[in-house]
Amino acid sequence: MSTATRTDTQPPAPHVADSHDLIRVQGARGNNLKNVSVELPKRRLTVFTGVSGSGKSSLVFGTIAAESQRMINETYSAFLQGFMPTLARPDVDLLDGLTTAIIVDQERMGANARSTVGTVTDANAMLRILFSRLGQPHVGSPQAYSFNVASAHGAGAVTVERGSQKAVRQSFSVIGGMCPRCEGMGRVTDFDLAALYDDSKSLNQGALTIPGYSVDGWYGRIFSGCGFFDADKPIRDFTKKELHDLLHKEPTKIKVDNVNLTYEGLIPRIQKSFLTKDREAMQPHIRAFVDRAVTFTTCPDCAGTRLSEAARSSKIKDTSIADACAMQISDLAVWVRALHEPSVAPLLTALGETLDSFVEIGLGYLSLDRPSGTLSGGEAQRTKMIRHLGSSLTDVTYVFDEPTIGLHPHDIQRMNELLLRLRDKGNTVLVVEHKPETIAIADHVVDLGPGAGTAGGTICFEGTVEGLRTSGTLTGRHLDDRATLKKTVRKPTGTLEIRGATAHNLRDVDVDVPLGVLVVVTGVAGSGKSSLVHGSIPAGADVVSIDQGAIRGSRRSNPATYTGLLDPIRKAFAKANGVKPALFSANSEGACPTCNGAGVIYTDLGMMAGIATTCEECEGKRFQAAVLEYHLGGRDISEVLAMSVTAAEEFFGTGEARTPAAHTILRRLADVGLGYLSLGQPLTTLSGGERQRLKLATHLGEKGGTYILDEPTTGLHLADVEQLLGLLDRLVDSGKSVIVVEHHQAVMAHADWIIDLGPGAGHDGGRIVFEGTPAELVAARRTLTGEHLAAYVGA
Repeated sequence: MSTATRTDTQPPAPHVADSHDLIRVQGARGNNLKNVSVELPKRRLTVFTGVSGSGKSSLVFGTIAAESQRMINETYSAFLQGFMPTLARPDVDLLDGLTTAIIVDQERMGANARSTVGTVTDANAMLRILFSRLGQPHVGSPQAYSFNVASAHGAGAVTVERGSQKAVRQSFSVIGGMCPRCEGMGRVTDFDLAALYDDSKSLNQGALTIPGYSVDGWYGRIFSGCGFFDADKPIRDFTKKELHDLLHKEPTKIKVDNVNLTYEGLIPRIQKSFLTKDREAMQPHIRAFVDRAVTFTTCPDCAGTRLSEAARSSKIKDTSIADACAMQISDLAVWVRALHEPSVAPLLTALGETLDSFVEIGLGYLSLDRPSGTLSGGEAQRTKMIRHLGSSLTDVTYVFDEPTIGLHPHDIQRMNELLLRLRDKGNTVLVVEHKPETIAIADHVVDLGPGAGTAGGTICFEGTVEGLRTSGTLTGRHLDDRATLKKTVRKPTGTLEIRGATAHNLRDVDVDVPLGVLVVVTGVAGSGKSSLVHGSIPAGADVVSIDQGAIRGSRRSNPATYTGLLDPIRKAFAKANGVKPALFSANSEGACPTCNGAGVIYTDLGMMAGIATTCEECEGKRFQAAVLEYHLGGRDISEVLAMSVTAAEEFFGTGEARTPAAHTILRRLADVGLGYLSLGQPLTTLSGGERQRLKLATHLGEKGGTYILDEPTTGLHLADVEQLLGLLDRLVDSGKSVIVVEHHQAVMAHADWIIDLGPGAGHDGGRIVFEGTPAELVAARRTLTGEHLAAYVGA
């Protein structure tokens, strides 16, 4: 009997655990998404494209990433969840195959004036430990090197209520690194008293000119009723003591109208309420007041380092912690690597890796003492990436929001390599992006559209980059768009002289910026573009500056309130109906009393996500029923706020509802490509690109001969860039001068004049490496910008 050996050629069946290789979304309806279903491959790089406002962020951030974070939060105890931000479940039928999501978004970093690049990345924390171990002379623990910790000491009797109570004398001391003169801010403030009050008036006559300090307001009552001075006496007649009490008095308990309050002098109160915020985070009227009333000068005691004399005296190899934080990070990395101390070897390794990550990601030109509020959106996003670069985690979903913002074409290649490296470690990488260079490296593309707002929210294409090119979608048609150099350029009508510019890394730069033309300032990130344009243009140059600062607004804010459009609309309604304008504001007299003009009623459920339900009284219209009986041109106020910008422009342009002031603002909104937005849409639902253009439309109404725009293509689809170029041309043709800081090659090609800074970043930049027309830049090919622009236009 023979036995035959049987070879089984069938491959083993895949393990059931390996079948979960897709993130499945079914029936997503957040914001403008229209029942979107999509399957995304895991451990691949997926890029989401589409015009600004098409629903990319709603799908990626508002649905996939939000649900992942919510589910992770639910693994914690109810006690811990009570301290965490509550997240509602996204409006979606099914989300399957999710992994832990790490979100790296464009939100600007902390608006706290004490926050620096070193503090937000933990590099400062490691440096402080290093100096507390190796610094000579030794001055104390790590907090002795922290500019946020003040030195304190005291002594007294302490009674401990345990068994037999006994008073014990104890003393304590805390050695901090804060400079006592400037309290760790690096600058001291000097107040112009004439901007705080009118000394010819008494307090009861409204002498105080500080925002929010009116006679009828809460602060007015405190200052009038405190009893430290006569509120009916003109301030110029105050005695020395009365003036000191008004301006500098320490916090003191008082009683006003039978209410216990704390009185404090004007200057310490202003310092606490206004000056603890970064200037960019202030509301416009507060910022205007601070600019008018407060002069900031470098602290003479610490020379702007924020640190006490003791902290600055402790050194490692003749370098203090202040010197280390002021170094360019690429130089600091070299200095750290040169320290060979076995006693702190793990610390040196971790600090070196953090600093090398800065260099690798293209931020080696920053210094650790740079205030985080001064970073651009792109710099802030890349700073957040630093902690993830060396991570050993795999099977994580990384979610990026336009990581190429603020990057020169030369730097985009490096960013692409980082994204691919994250993917190759076994992670799922989801990227919302407009730049064709990054779309090109995608394994999978999801194109949303076809339009923006209500015209978007559907999947137009899903597949490979090659498939996108031939798909016929808006993104596919524009993916290979290349602007051409202009045959003729405009002639300047004058020049704006900048002489001896030394802000940040600029090296005594002299440049004549031509006026009456479109000027584009280029150069790699950190080469000194913003320092030249925002920091060096002489005062009184009739300039309107539009930077990248985020626009702030609550869910009550909308395009109509933000742009000032609601004022002429309210007045037109009031005039047509013979009533007060305040009736037509959902934040004032006309508000529905049940929901206070919010249109929805929020129910707080503790550690569970709060619920928003449409108000039954006003049916989400936000106004009282009586207000909705007043009409203008056959429409009530809620119907007007529900209109799109395009429809409202027509409505207020002719006929009974003709309102020139409103029509002008609406035309500017249409000019920047926001015709599809509804006037009453909450600002919190707008995408980054929409907010940028809303800000641009608002500033276009300001009177000025020169407009400075900081990367206006941020968040713009390839198809929208053409419309932006048309807007810039109209501005120049109307007699304005336009200066644009920009990396987008279509804008460079369209310029009349280019000023290129470089050749590198940080101390390797800060010089003018080219001035001339785009055609001359392409012909010369001497600079990085010239090489990339030549390749872009196919020269």
